Parts: sequence; C-alpha cells; structure tokens
Amino acid sequence: MPANLTPEYKAAEAAFRKAHDPRERLEHLREMLRVIPKHKGTDHLQADIKRRIKELSEELEGPHKGGAARHGPAHVIRPEGAAQIMLVGPPNSGKSSLHARLTGSHAHVAPYPFTTQHPEPGMMPHEDVHFELVDLPAISPEHPIPWIASTFQTADACFLVIDLGDPACVEQVQAVHVVLREKRVTLTERWPAAGESPPDANDGDDPFALRLPALLLVNKADLIADVDAELDTFRELTDLRYPASAVSAESGQGLAGIGPWLFRNLGVVRVYTKAPGHPPDKHRPFTLRPGETVEHVARLVHKDVAHTLRYARVWGKSGFDGQQVGREHPLADGDVVELHA
Repeated sequence: MPANLTPEYKAAEAAFRKAHDPRERLEHLREMLRVIPKHKGTDHLQADIKRRIKELSEELEGPHKGGAARHGPAHVIRPEGAAQIMLVGPPNSGKSSLHARLTGSHAHVAPYPFTTQHPEPGMMPHEDVHFELVDLPAISPEHPIPWIASTFQTADACFLVIDLGDPACVEQVQAVHVVLREKRVTLTERWPAAGESPPDANDGDDPFALRLPALLLVNKADLIADVDAELDTFRELTDLRYPASAVSAESGQGLAGIGPWLFRNLGVVRVYTKAPGHPPDKHRPFTLRPGETVEHVARLVHKDVAHTLRYARVWGKSGFDGQQVGREHPLADGDVVELHA
C-alpha cells in the first residue's frame, strides 16, 4: 500500500533533516509521528520513527526511571563548532592517534584494536573557527556497534582513516562500507564546495538514510615509500574515489592542511555580528553554509530574534557597506551583520 504522505508530514520530515541539534531532532521526530497518516502503508515508517524517538529520548534524558543515573557516556554528540566530522575506519588504522594530534584530546591510544569504545569528541582549531572531530570505535563486522546509526545522524562529513601498509587494508575498508550500508549510511566523494548549495545529506525517500561526504586520510604515510603508487593501487582494487590526503599522526605529516581543506570544501561561511553604534565582534563568528541567510544568523543568536527580525544591515562581500537587507539575504564569508528586531 502506498504511503500517501501529506504535505504536513513532508514539512516535518524536511525540518528533521535540516536539524542537527539532538533536542530539535527529537522535537521534529515527534511531530513526524503526530502528523503521519495512520494506515497500513506507513506501519514500517511509524515503527522506525517510534524506535528513534525512544533511542534519542533515552540518550537525552540521562537517568532511567526511578532516578538511577544512566551509566556510560552519551552516544549522540551535540554538534559544536563549524561542522561535525566523524572519524571512521577499520581496527588499528590510527584514528585515535590522529584525533589526539588534531584536537589535543586525551583519548586513549594503544597499539591494539578496539581501544576506542565510545564516541570521543574534540575540537580542531582553524583560524577563528573550530571543527568538531568525533573519534568512533573501529568498524568491523566482528564487533557490531548497535548505536552507531544514531551517532551519525548529526554528522556533516566523515574522515575515512586507513593504513595502506596493512596487508588486509582493502578487505577491511570494504567491510567498513558493508557495515555502514547496513546502518543506512553512504559515503560519497561529493563535498559542498564554496559557492554551491550543500547536497541533501539524506538519501531519497528514507528520512533516516544518510549520504555523507568523505575524505580519505591515508595514515602512517611516513612509513610508506611511495604513497601515490599505493593509493593508486588501492583505488583500482576498491573503486573508491574519495578525495585523499597522506598524513601521519606520528610525524605530523599533512596535518596542517586538514583544517584549510575542510574549510574550503565544506564552504564554511563566517559571519560576524555587531550592535548599532558599536564595532563588530571579530572574536567569535557564527558559521553558516553556502546560501544561508540573515535569518539563519538571527536563529543562531536567539529564536526570539529570528521571530521579531525586521531587517538587517550588512558590510562585506554580499552587499555594499551598510546596505539594508531582509531576512532572506544570502551572506558571504567575512560579512558583518547588524540585526534589527
């Protein structure tokens, strides 16, 4: 039986897809369940929505019923900074070492597989913004991770970390992709370059399927005599065409270029705000995606500001200095915005 989803449901689903904050996502999930047509054709989707509401509610509530504290760390990481990037890869690829070098975190690093047991967030600085890197447990069919699909829901992109010096590398990476497909996560080589609208992260009509851009990080590159040749062979054997960067957590090779690469290929737009009659605050920019508008900045400042916004003035690339614009005015990197609510 066809689902015959209503415009009201489709609007709720679209809001869910755009939301990154876990509490906002939970709110939109509940709205999806409220407005979805109740008939046999939507039984499967209703069950999926209910399951995700339950899982996300448990993550956000913390204590179980009766007041007992929930044991263990959270599996849903609230997005922070300019973007949230998941570090994925097979066992012993060196994800945790890279995460520690890039973020200065104190994640446990050891020369044996499956050291990381839970999501480990950390912030990687680039100029005046930060990217949130989340180290995930090694992905392998032999060690299933029940909660991994929920963790991916808030991600903007992935780093796929591999060790070309490992003889089993090809088989391991293929196994990673099999596991991710089972979780309805697809990695893609397409990144939202500056000036383009970012691609919809969701896949087709499935609101919980994800398509995330991936950067291949060839770790331990300092131990490989000819990285380019090894990478070419890897591409031929796997048919993977992700953009790639040769790096080393041990020597630091290639690490300085990761922040600029992310900034450029995600198309991050930094916007600075100012109060009337005062200089702009140049220390903590708000970060947007290409094509996002004055209204997006107002929402980041406060939802009440977005609701009462009358107009804004902008200085920068998106208009002439002091230009009065409406809430739908698209902003450019480096713009200064003065909101009038």
